[in-house]
Amino acid sequence: MIQETTEKLNRCREKALARDIPTVDVERWLGVVRRCATLSPQANGPVVGRLGGPLMLPPDVPDPEYPLIASLDLAALPQDATDLPLPPDGQLLLFACPEASAWGSEIPLGSAAYVPVGTTVEERWLDFSDTGEEFASYQEVSELQGELRLRYDISLPDHDDIIDKAEHPHAAELREVWGQVRGEGLKVIGWDRLQIGGYATDCGMDPVTSSAVSAARTERAGLRPGTGEATHPEDWVLLAEWHPSLPGWEDAVAHWSIRRQDAAARRFNRAYVSVFWF
Repeated sequence: MIQETTEKLNRCREKALARDIPTVDVERWLGVVRRCATLSPQANGPVVGRLGGPLMLPPDVPDPEYPLIASLDLAALPQDATDLPLPPDGQLLLFACPEASAWGSEIPLGSAAYVPVGTTVEERWLDFSDTGEEFASYQEVSELQGELRLRYDISLPDHDDIIDKAEHPHAAELREVWGQVRGEGLKVIGWDRLQIGGYATDCGMDPVTSSAVSAARTERAGLRPGTGEATHPEDWVLLAEWHPSLPGWEDAVAHWSIRRQDAAARRFNRAYVSVFWF
């Protein structure tokens, strides 16, 4: 963990202790911190990906249902930047639909694809006009273009339903402290950002847990192919979270959740995508 994230953790500690929260409770809380990468055009780290196209896919891969949000160069993303079992190289492509009309749907509102290094690819030109004129046009908005630069970051729980209240009796205050510290960082990075790994931000429920439940339900309904493997909510982790700054979608947030086992096995097509509106 580099100096920047250490300083962020120290600010959380100082603010929590200033509220007279017992040291043992503060340290127990900080002990569940997760490493994550915050990617933004405004960050000052190395380039690890880009927003928007062009869309490059292997010839035998079907067209995605939704537009490309971002592509990540995993060779440029340091292995210690997140707590995820990501491949050391290749491209990770993230697709999503930020439409307000899709909120609350259990049908996956996006996908992810992994393209191993050395794979033959071709550029795809896709028409999404049948998803709605407004949605299709967002690809042309200048904000969804440009380089994604790395900022090492940390993440702490932001949902009551994933916190053991008996173990963390001061969780409400500690979440509030974390929200203040995280907000300070947003003044530097800005709203338009992509988080890789860590915990999901508060959307009224934990998107990762709800994605695990929805994925199982859609598999039983035949809307998503199953693997026959037993799955449990605790197996699921946040792959990515996107906060757009595009006009009309500033209140949207998209989450790509995945079983840790699927990420380790490079089955990124098993990711489940949900979209929430604040």
